[in-house]
Amino acid sequence: MPIYFYWGEDDFAIAQAVAALRQQVLDPTWSDFNYTKFTSDLPDAVIQGLNQAMTPPFGSGSCLVWLADTTIGQRCSDELLSELDRTLPAIPMESVLLLTAKTKPDGRLKSTKLFQKHAEIREFSPIPPWKTDLLVKQVRQVAQEVGVKLSGEAVELLAESVGSNTRQLYSELEKLRLYAGDDRQPLDADTVATLVTTSTQSTTKLATAIRQGQTAIALELVADLLRQNEPALRMIASLVGQFRTWLWVKLMLESGERNDQVIAQAAELNNPKRLYFLRQEVQPLALRALLQTLPILLELEANLKRGADELATLQTKIVELCELYH
Repeated sequence: MPIYFYWGEDDFAIAQAVAALRQQVLDPTWSDFNYTKFTSDLPDAVIQGLNQAMTPPFGSGSCLVWLADTTIGQRCSDELLSELDRTLPAIPMESVLLLTAKTKPDGRLKSTKLFQKHAEIREFSPIPPWKTDLLVKQVRQVAQEVGVKLSGEAVELLAESVGSNTRQLYSELEKLRLYAGDDRQPLDADTVATLVTTSTQSTTKLATAIRQGQTAIALELVADLLRQNEPALRMIASLVGQFRTWLWVKLMLESGERNDQVIAQAAELNNPKRLYFLRQEVQPLALRALLQTLPILLELEANLKRGADELATLQTKIVELCELYH
């Protein structure tokens, strides 16, 4: 009775995982009969899904029942809880029940405790841009899945280029796979730099313009990023990651720390060799300015999530940030 609960804001990663699960459990000949998707807007979607999961599959293979965008991890009536308690342990081995949601299941709910007991719960949230080791790990995993061999430097460059954008990661790796063809040699960083569309390069330039107090250049970069359909929230996430790294390096140096390994660990740097450049970048910066930057970025993120106008809000806060570094 495999039961899966996928949650997180990375819609593309969840879609990839669902597609992989479908391919794994369904016999293509019988998939039209053995695959059912229930959306959250349907009346009694969970009850219908549970009843369907109890139905044996037709022909060969398993049956897959998908409760998409379910809210059961956030609220659950006593009646539904009773039905879950009765049904989850009894789902046949040849049936697979899948639930997906954007929000993490509330650990205080009894329904969540039931899923923790009977289901495999997986998180699909975007990796924070400052966790470079996890971004590199994700590139390695997806490259292996797609069938692309990359050198170590190529992996790091691709992780830096696409960040946490899993949709772009799959797209770029598919492009690299087609380019490599039957060549069994790992692709190098130069090839990746030539072929891959870099979405983080401009945000890196934006962060540099801000820390150098170049208001006009920073505003021009913001306008360019929006014209390229770069999501404002992703832009902010990249800025948070960059300034967080600068802040940690500056804090460690100001405290008198000189051990590169200790500084790299504190700043969560995947490649300690970056410290040579980071030292030079933070040397002229005031610690006070760096400490004030992150709250401004978090306020900017909150305003955008509340529906504020993207361009006007970004321009106002970017000017405010640049003023810190004049």
